Amino acid sequence: MMAVADFASAKGHRDENFPVASRLVRPELRPAILTFYRFARAADDVADHETAGAAEKLAQLDRMETGLRGNTNTSREGEALHAVLQARGLSDQHALDLLEAFRRDVTKRRYADWNELMDYCRYSAAPVGRFVLDLHGEPNAIWTFNDALCAALQVINHLQDCAKDYRNLDRVYIPIEALAARGARVDALADRVASPELREAITGLARRTAKLLEQSRPFADRISDRRLALEVGVIQTLAESLARRLTRRDPLSERVHHRPVETIGLALNGSFGVAARRLGRMLGYKQAGLRGGRG
Repeated sequence: MMAVADFASAKGHRDENFPVASRLVRPELRPAILTFYRFARAADDVADHETAGAAEKLAQLDRMETGLRGNTNTSREGEALHAVLQARGLSDQHALDLLEAFRRDVTKRRYADWNELMDYCRYSAAPVGRFVLDLHGEPNAIWTFNDALCAALQVINHLQDCAKDYRNLDRVYIPIEALAARGARVDALADRVASPELREAITGLARRTAKLLEQSRPFADRISDRRLALEVGVIQTLAESLARRLTRRDPLSERVHHRPVETIGLALNGSFGVAARRLGRMLGYKQAGLRGGRG
């Protein structure tokens, strides 16, 4: 039986494509977010391990769930997250949903169409944002915006890593329907340069992802916590930039990820935009109050 450490990758929260518990988030909440992240990272490492068998992976994910439910000596990450959830009176449902996604990663290697992929994102991506919203005391009414943004982030990651996922894990998140519509083959993902047909399929999916980002654009402005709103504004801006790049660049042969200086510039733009809108609304409320007072 493999130990937890045998599954671990070297990847940490600073290696992700999008901010995780950045300095914008309230300091007292960052440890809880990082505990949730470490749980998700450990489960992801299990599902993505290149040599472990499916049965061993599923057994390890079961141990993580056992720890999450409060049983000791089963999973360090699960037990740590259980303690955080208990201390803050939060549900474990979001973490359980994530485990469902990682179990699918172990057993499912192809997705038939966009709807099937979106159902996967409901479990693999949306719970992360929902947990952060719950932690901040934000209302469930804004989950719709969260789910659209999180699904977009997930698809962007899938498109950027489509060649690696296929070569290393024989896992394809690009819907078979999207490939077939362009006359593209699954094994084209192993090529060093994407075929015109594969590029058309990726471009089409990037455009569908841009529509998700249109749906999530009001998200930051619906968040009460100012610092969280700024972080969501940063993530929205980074995602929109990457979605545009994926309509122009070949992820098999070209860099899609932002360079550090690009990330900084986009982050400043995203946070300033949210801050300016919040300030404008605040001034508008004050002006309306003054007019009401004079009336």
